[in-house]
Amino acid sequence: MADIKYEIREELGNISESAKGWTKEVNLISWNGAAPKYDIRDWAPEHEKMGKGITLTKEEVQELYKILAKIVSDEG
Repeated sequence: MADIKYEIREELGNISESAKGWTKEVNLISWNGAAPKYDIRDWAPEHEKMGKGITLTKEEVQELYKILAKIVSDEG
């Protein structure tokens, strides 16, 4: 399996942290030299390891925002 190269362009925020110190983060990441995408996944401290995650384009983030806003407003 080929190595996956990534560059975290911007750390946008942490969603949660596990007891072992892993954090679920939202970042802007360039994967294998491609244009950066928004990324949600678990990271070990110092970003030396990562878990499975999801990458989203700006348009996909906008759609997700609409869905999440509806969920939050429905709870009111």
